[in-house]
Amino acid sequence: MLSLCLNYQLPKQDLHTTSDSVHLDKSNILLLGPTGSGKTLLAQTLAKCLDVPFAICDCTSLTQAGYVGEDIESVISKLLQDANYNIPKAQQGIVFLDEVDKIGAVPGIHQLRDVGGEGVQQGLLKLLEGTIVNVPERSSRRYRVDTIQVDTANILFVASGAFNGLEKVVSRRKNEKYLGFGTTSDMGSGRRAVAAAGLAHSSGDNIDEEMKEKDRLLRSLETKDLIEFGMIPEFIGRFPVVLPLHSLNEDMLVRILSEPQNALLTQYKMLFAMDKCDFTVTEAALRAIAHKANQRKTGARGLRSILEQLLLEPMYEVPHSNIIGVHIDKEVVNGKKGPEYIRLEIESQN
Repeated sequence: MLSLCLNYQLPKQDLHTTSDSVHLDKSNILLLGPTGSGKTLLAQTLAKCLDVPFAICDCTSLTQAGYVGEDIESVISKLLQDANYNIPKAQQGIVFLDEVDKIGAVPGIHQLRDVGGEGVQQGLLKLLEGTIVNVPERSSRRYRVDTIQVDTANILFVASGAFNGLEKVVSRRKNEKYLGFGTTSDMGSGRRAVAAAGLAHSSGDNIDEEMKEKDRLLRSLETKDLIEFGMIPEFIGRFPVVLPLHSLNEDMLVRILSEPQNALLTQYKMLFAMDKCDFTVTEAALRAIAHKANQRKTGARGLRSILEQLLLEPMYEVPHSNIIGVHIDKEVVNGKKGPEYIRLEIESQN
């Protein structure tokens, strides 16, 4: 027997045989950044570019099985619907888990009672890693449930969340002060505590410096910071790629207002053009609008609300009138005067 083992030669492995035996695993992605930084828009744009099924799920409505709310399996059900119930195609799709920070564990609540927090994270573990999910068929009724089996091993999960106050956790770990405001040593842990601390130490001045400091702290994010925020280690471990998105400054907001194909200025110009009215905005007014949006800390979402407030009166005045132009400058944005109207002179007939 020993001589046979010594004379045995390992077979030469062919390159194609080696490549066929290697299985490429997926790498789930976790996006975190301030509100209005474009996380959901990034996912929607990704859905248009890739020819794969895509489903967006709001994690705030997810609960444990047996409780009021959406079950965790509904995530795969939405993906299967987008694939028109083509199972092989759905098994290669992408699921976008929006507002994933809202399912963080809340301190003081037992894990079995936290049906919308830590319980949801534990229920998502099997989906993220890969399992067989029984999804109800399209024609199944209440008392007759026919299910379809979907394998989630190759489904890519992209999670996103604002994680408000996470920079406070990183600052406390690094024993740093946050913009001159010392963090208290007896501050609790968990997503509600750090979010409340972020609101308590926020200041209306030096918005740009505060955003730069927040981005700098998030760049040095570690896994234990997310665990202290309220995410369980098993959940975070299934997201190998953690990508912090930086805040939007005034220059970026000005570009968002004017440069994209579906920019806000283009939309409002089209609205006024329906009434044969020309809409113009100065460059200083655009920067003033971006500055206001930065102060509100709502990101790109704040741009539309500011424009709606500025153009509420013109949108009521222009239809069925002799106004052929509306002009907005910096003083109009700052509230020092009203919008400028250009009217068509109509000669009175005697």
